[in-house]
Amino acid sequence: MTAPTVSTAGIRPLPQGRVGGLAFALGSAASFGLSGSLARSLLDLGWSPAAVVAFRILGAFALLAIPCSLALRRSRLPTGPQLVRMVGYGVVAVAFAQLCYFSAVQRLSVGVALLLEYSAPVLLIFYTWIRSRQRPAAPVFLGAGLALLGLVFVLDLRSGVTLDPVGVLWGLGAAVCLCAYFVLGESDGAGATVSPLLLTTVGTGVGGAVIAVLGAVGVLPLVAHGGSTALAGVSVSWAVPALLLVTVSAVLAYLTGIVAVRRLGSSVASFVSLTEVIFAVIFAIILLGQQPSVSQLVGGALVLAGIAVVQRRAA
Repeated sequence: MTAPTVSTAGIRPLPQGRVGGLAFALGSAASFGLSGSLARSLLDLGWSPAAVVAFRILGAFALLAIPCSLALRRSRLPTGPQLVRMVGYGVVAVAFAQLCYFSAVQRLSVGVALLLEYSAPVLLIFYTWIRSRQRPAAPVFLGAGLALLGLVFVLDLRSGVTLDPVGVLWGLGAAVCLCAYFVLGESDGAGATVSPLLLTTVGTGVGGAVIAVLGAVGVLPLVAHGGSTALAGVSVSWAVPALLLVTVSAVLAYLTGIVAVRRLGSSVASFVSLTEVIFAVIFAIILLGQQPSVSQLVGGALVLAGIAVVQRRAA
């Protein structure tokens, strides 16, 4: 599939008949947003963050390996450049994104780390600007500003903000890795684009292997425990949130995310992905009993307004 041309707004236009890409993008954001509440239930059992990530990614690879192998029998093997693209996706978009984010959280508050990571859509605006040599239109910058302002409210950054320079660099590194997730997930425009199934399988396999190696050498602690945990006020086995992390917040999230990027383009898809933070708050209400503040509700509305502005301009 040939990548759509870049509009004068600096945003890839929504292809005709591909409005469903928005549904895939929202589904991916919701699936990723669910991961926070599921991971929290495992962290409360004594799991280390790296162990949660490793189980999630390697579990997804194990689940996808067989259907991917069967699919490869009916199609040709990937070319050298495509293989490089898939490995890069696994290392940068899957493994390094997690490493940078966790490193940022060690030095910054979770809210600040997330805000830095989700500055990726703004970085993609400038990336598209440089690549297309066309200045983005004013509504694009307006939408970006509204979305980032909304994130400040949703993440409740009004107090307790810490800005460790090294932590900020790690947070910006996570943003760059998130940009790579969208850019590498796009069509390569060569008429032989890697299927979402193959890209997700190789990406999670490579990314999981990197996390496992970092854990083996002591860079990331890998600690996991069995037992029961609470989910939506009900005591469940650790296997319940763990399996949901693999099937929904990894397999479904990555597959639908790649499809969304190829239908909407990296710039628009990245803005829609900001709804992940809103979905995370919603799932925290349902599964963890957390209550949103008024500022978080206002922030959610601003994020949606920013996405609507960018989406309207792209369409």
